[in-house]
Amino acid sequence: MNVKYFLVVPLIALATAVNAQDNLIKSLENNQSASSKEGFNFTTVTNAEATSVKNQGSSGTCWSYSTNSFLESEMIRLGKKPVDLAEIFTARNAYIEKGVNYVRMHGAISLGDGGACHDVINMYAQYGALPQDVYTGLNYGTKKNQFKEMAAITEAVLQAVVKNPNGELTPNWKKAYTAVIDSYLGEVPATFTYEGKTYTPQSFAKERVGINPKDYVELSSFINKPYYEKMLLMVPDNWSLDQVYNVKMDDMINIIDNAVKKGFTVAWATDVSEKGFSWKNGVAYVPAKKFEEMTADEKGTMFNGPREEMIITEELRQAAFDNYNTTDDHGMQITGLAKDQNGKEYYIVKNSWGETNDYKGYLYVTKEFVKYKTTAFLLHKDGIPSDIKKKLGL
Repeated sequence: MNVKYFLVVPLIALATAVNAQDNLIKSLENNQSASSKEGFNFTTVTNAEATSVKNQGSSGTCWSYSTNSFLESEMIRLGKKPVDLAEIFTARNAYIEKGVNYVRMHGAISLGDGGACHDVINMYAQYGALPQDVYTGLNYGTKKNQFKEMAAITEAVLQAVVKNPNGELTPNWKKAYTAVIDSYLGEVPATFTYEGKTYTPQSFAKERVGINPKDYVELSSFINKPYYEKMLLMVPDNWSLDQVYNVKMDDMINIIDNAVKKGFTVAWATDVSEKGFSWKNGVAYVPAKKFEEMTADEKGTMFNGPREEMIITEELRQAAFDNYNTTDDHGMQITGLAKDQNGKEYYIVKNSWGETNDYKGYLYVTKEFVKYKTTAFLLHKDGIPSDIKKKLGL
């Protein structure tokens, strides 16, 4: 997922996408109040166990961090010892497949380093998995992801291939493209040892992680497509052209509520480029009043405690998406449910920007925000209520 104002462009340069992720985080620094935490009193209703908060660094890999974190929580839910999965191994594999699609589509498909929840499941099924200490993606001395130089070079390689200067593609272009990526992120080991046993990435996924990719379902909600059927997810980062199930807006909430109350977590794709989203304060909601209509005092105290919210309808949700007010710019993990001092419910959300905010890497997000700004979400099919599951034919 990348940043709103770049997603409206049909082709997104890799280097631009990485810069956009950095700019997104910096822009959100203005969305904060000085005394927010003192104004809220959150009580946990339910919260599934999750692994430690990570930091995606200067990379647009939130989709990989959030959904791999989701898989780690799935391991815990299934009674397994969780593995710290290598997020950049997933991203590396997605970049290879994205490059292939880009060339096949003559360059007429998104080229950002963003992705979707389903990319993690798809790459897991195709390539397997690696533990973080086997594949860090930090292959040239950095302590955090830094993709800008790699992005510029890989973009140039693919654009040269699409221009096809020989008049016919050679069989070597994919080798050259892969070599650039591996020179920055590291070559994938054919075998490795973990806890005294030797694995391949595929055998590690099957024997140690033990997740069945076929058990996971991705959904969204749009009024311009039939409900309870599959549809193409119309966001630029859906480079693989995957389909998702379309459900009613209120059913998104019904599904997420059912899941978290039963101990499941949810991989969540959303739009955080909103004035009602504050990373620093760890709160996201939909203000009842438009930001441009607020007084200076109202703007400065937006996150000083619970505030009145706009009531979201399916029509409002669809209009925001159609007008580019809602775009697919970030991925996180919903782990649980909490209530504020007034009894209002919020989802507990794990982010991948380190522990630098008021809640050490977590946020509290209202249901109206989730209704309004969700672009897609992924979960185990058993987390879906039985009546909705039946409608979907699962």
